Amino acid sequence: METIRIEAREGLEILTLARAAALNTLDPQMVAELTAYFEGLHARKEVRVVLLRAEGRAFCAGLDLKGWAREDGKRGVHLSLDTQQRIARIVKLMRSCPQPVIGLGQGAACGGGFSLLLACDVRIGAPSLRMNAAYIKIGLGGADIGSSYLLPRLVGLSVASELLLTGRFIDADRALRVGLLSEIVAEEALLDAGLALAADMLATAPMGLRMTKDALNLAIDAPSIEAAMAVEDRQQVMMTTTADHREAVAAFLEKRAPRFEDR
Repeated sequence: METIRIEAREGLEILTLARAAALNTLDPQMVAELTAYFEGLHARKEVRVVLLRAEGRAFCAGLDLKGWAREDGKRGVHLSLDTQQRIARIVKLMRSCPQPVIGLGQGAACGGGFSLLLACDVRIGAPSLRMNAAYIKIGLGGADIGSSYLLPRLVGLSVASELLLTGRFIDADRALRVGLLSEIVAEEALLDAGLALAADMLATAPMGLRMTKDALNLAIDAPSIEAAMAVEDRQQVMMTTTADHREAVAAFLEKRAPRFEDR
């Protein structure tokens, strides 16, 4: 990995975008490395939480427009579609991986960088964070890389329409007010805030954590409350059969911390 860094800690990994000199813009190599990383997470259940952060003054300023040279003889619509699908795959993998992804953002998060933050399960921002759907500013549509799907579900249709139809920036304060961020902390405290949230997640049963992300993803598109509750019912019944559930009940009764083994 050359454009991203991975730091492993017990139960979690810190994934850092590491192209600070280029404002962490998405070039083909970064897209390939992010795809490989999130694809691999699906089989790595020992990693239970991921923190996504970036070095430098920007989280991700979008697509590296200079970095996408013509490849493999592709031109025109063929090259554009290939580029779109490669970047979109990252967002789909982030949503489908069993690990909650905590996004830590500072500075500019534009275009593809905005979509990376939208794909996270939780977002914490620094006061400097400014996000926008930059795509519409370069003669394209504002709906790109999952933004038209994720943003309305996070902030509602009115705010999502405003941002996608104009490319306006949303700063950290407003993002917190509309529910796009969970918290604003000083830039130097971003990692500590993410680690504190991850610690609370890691205190839960591993299977319960994975299935809660799964249930949230299914419920957001459920056609009715009955459908969403049917998923919840099945998950809860499944988890009552696990050793970790029995351990959690015993730990509660014995007034001690549970010792989970993911079984």
